[in-house]
Amino acid sequence: MTVQPRVLVADDHRAMLDTLVRMLSRDFDVVAAVMDGVAVVTKAEQLEPDLLVMDIAMPGLNGIDAARAILRASPDTRTILLTVHEEHEYIVEALRAGVSGYLLKTKAASDLVRAIKEVSQGALYISPGMSRDLLKSFVDNKEVKADPLSPREREVLQLIAEGKSMKEVGSILQISTATVAFHKYRIMEQLHIKTSAELIRFAVHQHLVS
Repeated sequence: MTVQPRVLVADDHRAMLDTLVRMLSRDFDVVAAVMDGVAVVTKAEQLEPDLLVMDIAMPGLNGIDAARAILRASPDTRTILLTVHEEHEYIVEALRAGVSGYLLKTKAASDLVRAIKEVSQGALYISPGMSRDLLKSFVDNKEVKADPLSPREREVLQLIAEGKSMKEVGSILQISTATVAFHKYRIMEQLHIKTSAELIRFAVHQHLVS
């Protein structure tokens, strides 16, 4: 008897999440469904699913940063990101974060099951039309500018940009308020940003928040 891959699903829109669960339950064992990036990392660590299907735009922790955290928490879990972004910078960043699949949301209905099956067998899945050779050249290009922020700084930045207070950020990340303040100072220093408004604009430009 063939064992079905265990799949964790994450999307911050309830209708989309329910649709994904219904669609995937026909072929896979859907072990949980969550609606924010922090919860998906926690669930991945607890359940150690074979695969994670996740929207790239997640509150609390965006999909790419969540993928990095999951790679540390549950290294055998393969991640497929669902996205509306076709720009190379997003795809390269996702691949560098350890993502195994990058699928356009417009193709999810027709291609997601196939993507999961290919990724389950160890393959890299990119939505048709995106050149894998071109992506590899981007990944191998040493001149691509590195992210100046650490994973923790990106987490702090996203939560601040979502309107969380210092105390709330500290509670979510389980660090002190003073540590949150230090991270904010370091973020603004590295990005040469002087005001909170500029910080939020940067987060929006980086698609960390809507």
